[in-house]
Amino acid sequence: MASRPDTDDYLSLFLNDVPLMDVRAPVEFSRGSFPNTENAPLMNDEERHRVGICYKEKGQDKAIELGHQLVSGDIKAQRIEAWKRFVARHPNGYLFCFRGGLRSRLTQQWIREAGIDYPLVKGGYKALRRFLIDSLEAQIESGEFRILSGRTGTGKTRVLQQLPNPVDLEGLANHRGSSFGRQVTPQPSQIDFENRLAVAMLKARHLNSGPVYLEDESRLVGRCALPESLKERMARSPLLILEQPMEERIGIIREDYVEGMYSDYVDRDGAEAGWLNFRDYLLSAIDRIRKRLGGERHQQLRGLMEQALLQQEATGETAAHNAWIQSLLQDYYDPMYDYQLGKKEGRILVRGGPETILDWANKSSVA
Repeated sequence: MASRPDTDDYLSLFLNDVPLMDVRAPVEFSRGSFPNTENAPLMNDEERHRVGICYKEKGQDKAIELGHQLVSGDIKAQRIEAWKRFVARHPNGYLFCFRGGLRSRLTQQWIREAGIDYPLVKGGYKALRRFLIDSLEAQIESGEFRILSGRTGTGKTRVLQQLPNPVDLEGLANHRGSSFGRQVTPQPSQIDFENRLAVAMLKARHLNSGPVYLEDESRLVGRCALPESLKERMARSPLLILEQPMEERIGIIREDYVEGMYSDYVDRDGAEAGWLNFRDYLLSAIDRIRKRLGGERHQQLRGLMEQALLQQEATGETAAHNAWIQSLLQDYYDPMYDYQLGKKEGRILVRGGPETILDWANKSSVA
């Protein structure tokens, strides 16, 4: 393999989805890393903990000595083999540790002793993270945003993905942004979410052109929090209002939150456990908004949902879910949305169905 130089071209790394090998300990990786990154640690959590204590008590030289004792023999050979596998799969990638210092240099040295030159990211995780934080704030401050809004069930995410320059906040957070919004796979950590958002914004700025389109969201998308500065910009940005008839909205909700989620749970957990987990997902979602619904309305909707689940379990049919979906939309989500929209009338650029929104946005991007 031809030798490549170490890099501090962070922008190129993120714009080109360059594979990165994070040699920090698993506990560090779990707190947050970057898209297209795999964890292949130099030390595991226990080894890192012991070396850290040694460093505090006896200094760097003794800590390095202990690290070599802990990662030696078969353990060292296994780590090197993991790195070689990553290099074989990603010959154009880079490695990094926390600051681009001792751990990444040692990893680089051991890989080189195995006959492979592999470059590192100068400054490591800390420099990459700082670059993303600064670039995101710059984009929020200077970028132009348009916000796709609309009542629950209008299919905003589907339309958003067809707009000229979208950034899908719900996709980045792996959550649909409501009580029913969780997915079968976990949400990213807050740091991972921020890093994903920053990379998406970089691509929107450097690889595309024109305003960035975002879906109207509250500050929390599940447990992932939008930067306060972004939420403030979104609150002042022009709106596109997506409208759909009730029948269409019921169908979208049923497809996404009933049929789609049932399929996802079965794919993950198998038929029996998948059904039980899907049923618990729906019932716990309605229970989470019990206080806001009020006791009587909550019991009514929960009863309709339980009846629909019984019919679905017995026959596979999902049409009975329409009853609770329509009631929840008309009596709960729509009044909240209409109240909020009443405060935003002066910001509306266009309103209508999917074709109207897409036609307007595409003509606007050409103008």
